[in-house]
Amino acid sequence: MAFILRKCVKIVKSGLPIRNVRDLTSRKTILGIETSCDDTGCAVVNSNGVILGESLYSQNLIHVRYGGVNPLVAYELHRNNIELAVKEALDKSSIKIENVDAIAVTTQPGMLINLKVGVKYAKYLAKLSGKPLIPIHHMEAHALAARMYEEIPFPFLVLLISGGHCLLALVRDVDDYLLLGKSLDNPPGEIMDKVARRMKLKNIAEYSKVAGGRAIELAALKAKDMNSFEFPLPIVKSRDCNFSFSGLKDSVIRKLLKKESEHGVMGDEIIPEVHELCASFQCAIAEHLAHRTERAVVFCEQKKLITEPNRNIVVSGGVACNNFIFKAIEVIGTKMGYNVFRPPPKLCTDNGIMIAWNGIEKLKKKSILVTNIDDKDIHPVAPLGKSYIDEVVKSNIPVKVTRINKYLKL
Repeated sequence: MAFILRKCVKIVKSGLPIRNVRDLTSRKTILGIETSCDDTGCAVVNSNGVILGESLYSQNLIHVRYGGVNPLVAYELHRNNIELAVKEALDKSSIKIENVDAIAVTTQPGMLINLKVGVKYAKYLAKLSGKPLIPIHHMEAHALAARMYEEIPFPFLVLLISGGHCLLALVRDVDDYLLLGKSLDNPPGEIMDKVARRMKLKNIAEYSKVAGGRAIELAALKAKDMNSFEFPLPIVKSRDCNFSFSGLKDSVIRKLLKKESEHGVMGDEIIPEVHELCASFQCAIAEHLAHRTERAVVFCEQKKLITEPNRNIVVSGGVACNNFIFKAIEVIGTKMGYNVFRPPPKLCTDNGIMIAWNGIEKLKKKSILVTNIDDKDIHPVAPLGKSYIDEVVKSNIPVKVTRINKYLKL
């Protein structure tokens, strides 16, 4: 009993989430492992959403030098960090591997060689401890992470935006998804990284140690006017919920080249209007995301897939950390009468906490546990649920563009 009291005091002092203060010994506990991209994450989470221990070995500073994730470098760092990450999470939780109920590990989607690092170590731990494994779909984990902190009943809409994905889906249950829209080319995080690199933002000291998307957000805050540059709304005539960002990238590069020519900018020099260009570009991305999300809301209501008590939108993934973009989705939520949620920033980016929590969600759903994960079960590309994209197209729903710059200030 003394141990339990000490644990409760420790949790309260740490500010970690407690959905219910019940006897800790009655809860299921999951160890989660995440290695799908460039961060080695591990966490121990119980069925009340309490984070008992966590660790994250970020590779951000290393990959900033490459202007994006270098898969081979990421693979080596995962191999070097996986044992340390697991040990640190378990040590912080004061729980031994023999005392967790199962081990959840990302098996799809992601970089194949990196996924294999996490799966291999999870299988080693399972054999060592005799614990079952729970294979986790990375995007499903992002979609459900907010439920650790908020009571969000099924079904709800989710917008998943990151450096690797851009998806709109209806989440009907823990393992039941209807895919409403996806990116037709590059995801927003990747586009923002590429634009930041071309703008040479890393040459500015205050942005030199952050990822490209974060650099654009910070630079935009210094803009005097987010309307200095105009960008066409992508695929505005396509009445679906798909996304396209490559045209925005090409447009911002053209505007950048024009300004560099006007100012005679050479080498590592930066145009004087860089902050305004970042702000206008960021606003264009937010407006595109908001426009497609609004159509998804209208579609779900027309098809009676969402009713009054379930008017909720979750925004998750690394790009959800961008406050301007999140507020743009809140604009749509307010307009349509929806609540808009996102997980805390550290759960928006890749981490072991969301993997462990997804394991908890699957246990509650009584999903099948496995004793082994073969290489054939690891998939670098994996769809999110059942595609409903053609149904959206058939509905041919017109949605007027909501001009985000009329609602938001920098």
